[in-house]
Amino acid sequence: MDETKSEEKKSDPISSEIDNKPVLDSLGRAYATGRRKTSVSRVWIKFGSPKIVINGKPVEKYFLRKIYTSILEDPLNKTDNLNKVEIFSTVSGGGLSGQAGALRHGISRALVNLDPSLRRKLKKLGFLTRDARKVERKKFGKHKARRSPQFSKR
Repeated sequence: MDETKSEEKKSDPISSEIDNKPVLDSLGRAYATGRRKTSVSRVWIKFGSPKIVINGKPVEKYFLRKIYTSILEDPLNKTDNLNKVEIFSTVSGGGLSGQAGALRHGISRALVNLDPSLRRKLKKLGFLTRDARKVERKKFGKHKARRSPQFSKR
């Protein structure tokens, strides 16, 4: 009796063919959301002329410092897609550093939706991991989150 139950419970292997299809909208764009600190970015990406638009501005006008541009172009450089894709994005909240990190996260996730074969490489490089570090809140009786008032013996 126990042998027949074990024979009936055999399961089929999980097919990875379903996961290998790009997730695109009606305009042929892949969409993803990226987050870092308190910044949230929405990213649409498609194959086309190489340009990056953030909140309606070119990337050179939005991020005036080159370091922020290099942060968000990192996943594109590592996957050799910098000159192949067109990126439109909106970003809000936080400062420029958090916004650049949110855009990098969103671009990485959108690239996986556009071309699922890039997932393994981006995952290994750590671009798909959401950086969960946030500013610690201020506690009462303290100057900052952990800084205590100066001690005076007299």
